[in-house]
Amino acid sequence: MVTFRTLAITTAALGALSLAGCGGAEDASRDQVRAVGSSTVYPFAKAVAEQLAKSDASLKSPIIESTGTGAGMKLFCAGVGPQHPDIADASRRMKKSEFDECVANGVKDIAEIQVGLDGVAFAESKGGASLALTPQDVYKALAKAPYGQPNTAKTWHDVNPALPADPILVYGPPSTSGTRDALKELILAKGCDENAAMKALKDSDKKKHDDICTQVREDGAYVDAGENDNLIVQKIEANPKAIGIFGFSYVEENADRIRGLTMSGVTPTYQTISDFSYPGARPLYIYVKKAHLKAIPGLQAYVTQWSKLWGKDGVLAKLGMVVAPDAVLAQSTQAVSTMPSLDGSQLK
Repeated sequence: MVTFRTLAITTAALGALSLAGCGGAEDASRDQVRAVGSSTVYPFAKAVAEQLAKSDASLKSPIIESTGTGAGMKLFCAGVGPQHPDIADASRRMKKSEFDECVANGVKDIAEIQVGLDGVAFAESKGGASLALTPQDVYKALAKAPYGQPNTAKTWHDVNPALPADPILVYGPPSTSGTRDALKELILAKGCDENAAMKALKDSDKKKHDDICTQVREDGAYVDAGENDNLIVQKIEANPKAIGIFGFSYVEENADRIRGLTMSGVTPTYQTISDFSYPGARPLYIYVKKAHLKAIPGLQAYVTQWSKLWGKDGVLAKLGMVVAPDAVLAQSTQAVSTMPSLDGSQLK
């Protein structure tokens, strides 16, 4: 007979049981992996999901969402339980502030796995002017207040007399994107620090330095194109005077429609990104919520599937991902099997 005591389980207790469902697959209220994050990593994460579904019919294909790295981290770090994502895809390393937010919300064990390399690429249509840019050119063109002064540059010639008098029109990623973060760190800040006073300011007042060196102008010269990198390809293809910023894989994938621009004389290619001679080269990551490994069916299998596909002759390389150096791949392969917890003290 069912007693009153049996029925007297509170709503709160039921919620706790749902959140506590991280001890075994039978406790999970979600039966497929969910990953959120970088638009750059998205096509690779999607390909891994498709390969997993083909290799194991018992598993549902993982849900992959392109939210941007920053937005993905917020979703990932919001908590533990089936209502929260299992993986954050990232086109830059997790920030210390994001790690601290994770810990504050109970996400205390996180595995960091580098899955490959990519580059922050600048591209134009096939009919473009073949601009030869430097980080300093890009900084002067796109900074909100270059060297602390309002940005009045209207054309590329205003930025550098060696460049044509074409209007500055750049389609790029939003503030939630890891590509935007990489643009700031790898290109804008480097261009800014060509100025001795700005380089000195980095040591004396880092916040002021970052404001001056990495804030992007908002007067229409830089257009936030959202997380849809394919839209940027369409925009610059339609306007030969426009420039787009996105991951190198999109340049590679659309090589018949657009071409990469040189940065400090180096063209973004598979080789220049793999040897980091291209200024915009960067690593790509996935972050795994270890508390979900046993609770979510297929999570370990999905992460393992990455390691089967990221080699030089793998599916991901054919899609445009730059394969990481052998030593990095070996370390990442080890991380897939051992899932070491990320040490937040290593982050910036």
